[in-house]
Amino acid sequence: MIDALIWVILIPLLGGLLAVPFPRIAALIGILSATAMVFASLVLLILVASQGPQVYLIGGWTAGLGISLYADGLSSLLLLMTALIALAVSIYAIGYFRHSQLASNYWPLWLLLLSALAAMLLAADLFNIYVTLELLGIAAVALTALDGKRAALEAAVRYLVLGLLGSLAFLAGVALLYSGYGTLDLATLATRMEPGPASWAAAALMTTGLFIKTALFPMHFWLPPAHANAPAPVSAALSALVVKAAFYLVLRLWLDLFGISLSAWSSTLIGLLGAAAVLWGSWCALRAERLKVLAAYSTVAQMGYLFMFLALILEMPEGMQRNETIAGLMLMALAHGFAKSAFFLSTGVIQHRQGHDRINELAGAAQAMPITTFTLALAGISLIGLPISGAFLGKWQLIEGALYLQHWFLALVVLSGSLLASAYIFRVLGKAFGQSPYPTSALSNGIQEIPAMALALIATLVLGLASSPVWPFLEHTVLSGRAG
Repeated sequence: MIDALIWVILIPLLGGLLAVPFPRIAALIGILSATAMVFASLVLLILVASQGPQVYLIGGWTAGLGISLYADGLSSLLLLMTALIALAVSIYAIGYFRHSQLASNYWPLWLLLLSALAAMLLAADLFNIYVTLELLGIAAVALTALDGKRAALEAAVRYLVLGLLGSLAFLAGVALLYSGYGTLDLATLATRMEPGPASWAAAALMTTGLFIKTALFPMHFWLPPAHANAPAPVSAALSALVVKAAFYLVLRLWLDLFGISLSAWSSTLIGLLGAAAVLWGSWCALRAERLKVLAAYSTVAQMGYLFMFLALILEMPEGMQRNETIAGLMLMALAHGFAKSAFFLSTGVIQHRQGHDRINELAGAAQAMPITTFTLALAGISLIGLPISGAFLGKWQLIEGALYLQHWFLALVVLSGSLLASAYIFRVLGKAFGQSPYPTSALSNGIQEIPAMALALIATLVLGLASSPVWPFLEHTVLSGRAG
């Protein structure tokens, strides 16, 4: 019997291969692949929760010689989030591409992106991480340029160039580690790493490369054009999954490898960059003229919170406070992924029905598309971090960690970012509830509204109001994995 770790990768890969020769049923193949991926991810998460980290050696080769896969609490949680968002986006894409010739190109690329994401989250050595990171980037760039319009092509080229620069920096760091320690296996490297020029240079190169891919301020300038000009299903995946996967690598590398080489200025720099991303991204979102641009800059801000979390975790000693902070980071990442994908999908509905996403011309949208507007509001609640959402618990833990380490500035940034998020979300809702004679034909259909609503409900009701069983589970997965 093939292990659940390999099924999570194989299912979307096989689906993508089948979608090429059978374009007429590509949408069905995509839905079935995404559904099967959800079940495989759930099985893997249950195995990790009950038995601890899972390892699979492809071909029976030992670690370091062959390809090995590794799943712990952190990677299995992100895999389940990826699968759930993938299913919702796939269902949404049926209606979005119903009368479009782009569908035949979308489904193979979409399934390739999912397979690359799963492989990257489970990769246990640095070279395979690099390979899957490249596959992920290629699929993401191709999806960004899917509609072939000039703005989309320009954004995709910028994305490609910056992504290649990030990959080259990452690969240079990998080469340094291999020359210094003779292995690329993460578990083996963790036992051999020690402070020194090689580890410092590798940490700087690999982290800088991943900063570009996560669009951390000031290397964020490629993200707003790419997310704003891509089709709505693609924007949802890029914001919720692709940049989150790059952050996962930053988190994994610093907690597993580079923490031993940490100097005081490293965590300070990461925290300051995260704080700048929160403030600048939120301010740009407040001034945005289009919904998709607003959502893109909001992603820059939300990633800033995750880097602020990382800065605090790197400074904390082992103990309950550190584990709770890691759990808070995980909850924040999950809440943002579900909420941002819901926001982008809802924006796509508005674009389809109104022909634009200009914020100043949204008057009457609440009357014409009440479910879509309600979904935007739910997603906005999570982006702000109001008490019914999972993001509220994450931000609360972030503030608590900042006060624990007496980083008053970071706590102030969290509060300021939440106020700015409130301003740009209520700006959108205020415009949407304005009066305008929209025809009833502007009402949207369920195949696009239901997936977005489901994702928004997960971000609020499941991760927020129903978080009492979720929180201890998050702490358990932290303690059962390498991140703890």
